[in-house]
Amino acid sequence: MNSATRTTLPTVLVVDDEVRSQEALRRTLEEDFTVFTAGSAEEATQVMRREFVEIVLCDQRMPGVSGVEFLGQVRLDWPDSVRIIISGYTDAEDIIAGINEAGIWQYLMKPWQPEQLLLILKRAAELYRLQQDNQRLSLELKDSPAALQRRVRAKRLEASARAGFERLARAPGSPVDAVCELAARFAPHELSILVTGESGTGKELLARAIHYASARGDQAFVVENCAALPDTLLESELFGHKRGAFTGAYEDRIGLFQQADGGTIFLDEIGETSAAFQVKLLRVLQDGEIRPLGSPRPLSVNVRAIAATNRDLEEDVRSGRFREDLYYRLAAVTLHLPALRERPPDIPPIAAGLLERGQTQLRRKVKGFTREAMECLCAYRWPGNVRELSNEILRMLALSDGEWLGAELLSPRVLFAAGEEAQERELSVLSGLDGGLKERMEQLEARVVKEALVRNRWNKTHAALELGLSRVGLRSKLLRYGLTKA
Repeated sequence: MNSATRTTLPTVLVVDDEVRSQEALRRTLEEDFTVFTAGSAEEATQVMRREFVEIVLCDQRMPGVSGVEFLGQVRLDWPDSVRIIISGYTDAEDIIAGINEAGIWQYLMKPWQPEQLLLILKRAAELYRLQQDNQRLSLELKDSPAALQRRVRAKRLEASARAGFERLARAPGSPVDAVCELAARFAPHELSILVTGESGTGKELLARAIHYASARGDQAFVVENCAALPDTLLESELFGHKRGAFTGAYEDRIGLFQQADGGTIFLDEIGETSAAFQVKLLRVLQDGEIRPLGSPRPLSVNVRAIAATNRDLEEDVRSGRFREDLYYRLAAVTLHLPALRERPPDIPPIAAGLLERGQTQLRRKVKGFTREAMECLCAYRWPGNVRELSNEILRMLALSDGEWLGAELLSPRVLFAAGEEAQERELSVLSGLDGGLKERMEQLEARVVKEALVRNRWNKTHAALELGLSRVGLRSKLLRYGLTKA
């Protein structure tokens, strides 16, 4: 790497000879990364020499030099950069053959999905940061083992504090409280846990909290998205392989189960795995042994498994899509995270936390949300849960040029949903009134007066001011409608 100044956001170089593909990738990534683009291996090399690049995202099929060949050269010249390749299904054999030669960290198949791409790139950025930390720690180890041990303990305590159950932001009395209470009780025990819930509800955050609350909290926490890789690569990723196990396996690879030995492995989207892979995973969980591809003997591992899914695995078991024995092996304890639409009171504290992180990410400073904006956020159903809410807040921040984030910055779909919700509330209020027009108006007036009194803790002076009445006028209505504090 050269000495170019490092930006706040992680840096990624997109290498693709098609301009439209470059722009599609840029639009997907630019909110979370500083994106550089290149149309050829030669142009990409110039960018690497000029800029500080942490992640290289390269297309396989390019004129002249293939993606694997280019990433192989990147591995020699810039070994710290995390290398990711994108290609079609027809190139799978070529990619598998070259994956070790080029030191490719991840293989993404076309057509890629924005959420999957962002998840992989964010993990790549975290991997790069961990690699740099490890290098610094290795240098410190040579000079001062005692100082390094103190720093490692401090880092683990810091990680534990960042990943506690409080990271799942929520309002007092939230249904998530009960989930976290159960999780905290199960965390110290060596039980496999299945976390269910829609995508974006915070299943990985809950798994991390469980890990750090357990006796394994000072050991590794390893994450794998089982939906992101085909079976062959997933097996190699989890169990590892020996040199020569298949074409292109030029060196041994340590699998994630072995990396997590003594700690916890989080298997996200476990419901997307194939029946063939489920058999292999069941054997590992039952026997506590892995057999790397091409190895003549198994290796013992001591790993706690936490799995997650957004599918109904019980229904998948009944339909034969998911193995019953694997389900019961994974689901000694099942914890369900409710969708965001099922807990509207949690939206304000979650939004506040997301806004704080978004201001750091986009280097913008605002005071907060206006009341109208927060009401709209609370009225929307958020099918994408916290992940969608995060994107909406980042969008508002990017558009804002004032001190407050107002409702006018919201996406049309959020504003439209808020309007519909308000209409439904109005109709629900009116539906409880009986009689003719005069009787209904009196019932509505009595309700408004009572709400004002409750809101002002039965301070009649304050309630009268809010309603635009004199104290005598308010007292008259209290007598008329029989309203008392009791």
